[in-house]
Amino acid sequence: MLNLRVLTPSRLTADVVRVLEDEPCVSSLAVVPGAAIRPAGDLVMADLPRETANSIVEQLRALGVHHEGTIEIQPVDTWLSRDGFDAELKASGSSADAVVWADVAQRSYEESELNWTYVSFMSLATLIAAIAIVLDSQILLIGAMVLGPEFGAVAALGVALVRRRPALFGHAVRTLVLGFAAAIAFTTMCALLGRAMGWITISDLTGPRPATQFIDSPDKWSFIVAVIAGAAGVLSLTSARSGGLTGVFISVTTVPAAGNIALGLAFGASGEIWPSALQLLVNILGMAIAGWLTLVLQQFVWSRGSLRRTKAMTRPKRML
Repeated sequence: MLNLRVLTPSRLTADVVRVLEDEPCVSSLAVVPGAAIRPAGDLVMADLPRETANSIVEQLRALGVHHEGTIEIQPVDTWLSRDGFDAELKASGSSADAVVWADVAQRSYEESELNWTYVSFMSLATLIAAIAIVLDSQILLIGAMVLGPEFGAVAALGVALVRRRPALFGHAVRTLVLGFAAAIAFTTMCALLGRAMGWITISDLTGPRPATQFIDSPDKWSFIVAVIAGAAGVLSLTSARSGGLTGVFISVTTVPAAGNIALGLAFGASGEIWPSALQLLVNILGMAIAGWLTLVLQQFVWSRGSLRRTKAMTRPKRML
């Protein structure tokens, strides 16, 4: 169940209320005239299933409410309502499968923003990955994978293509490129310092590494795993269930590949740099393609469900 809050100019309030009243799955509706100070107007609140959110948001956007007011969508974790239960039964599909596109787009912008926090997490994750390679430690490598924040930007690429938002696409590409570049540069400097102090030697990088050797050995399985992880990650982000993201983080080797590139740069080991760069590219492309295809499928399924629902609502009732 979702709670919809709309701050709207008074001249649009009647139209907003009509949109919500025409939706049979809206289980509660309230209007507080004059409650909004900025923007000046009224407050409209409604409860609705996730499955109907896209249709209502599109209609409100068509009215131009978001230009002069505010449309807020908040999940309701616990609710007790007979009307709400009936509304959930009326809505087509499952709430866990419903994609609220406005929420997905906003999260994509937020999670792909290039800021100090993003660069810091990326740099620290890449540094831990480099240490894991030196120590040949799978435990540290997994920690680096979980710490890396890059999946949000990778998923944003698919959202941008499906929802036709070129600005978001450029935003995500910029974040990925500059984020990895900054993380690799930072880790390279740390590796150079470790080399100067004698803590790291070339044998740590080129010698036997049974636990981490796969990082610079990209193959078909690297792409296949990236595709599966990308699909699972997008499903976790767009559905009401996000428990699968941790599994996604520890399935792909983007951050470890970046750490190996940094070590290769510090020692001038081109035999480590280029295979790791290919591993990084294969993983990003695999996740991006899988995310895009998953979103295309979700949009198709949602559109078909909305069409069937619209036809059911407009079909004349039989006379008994």
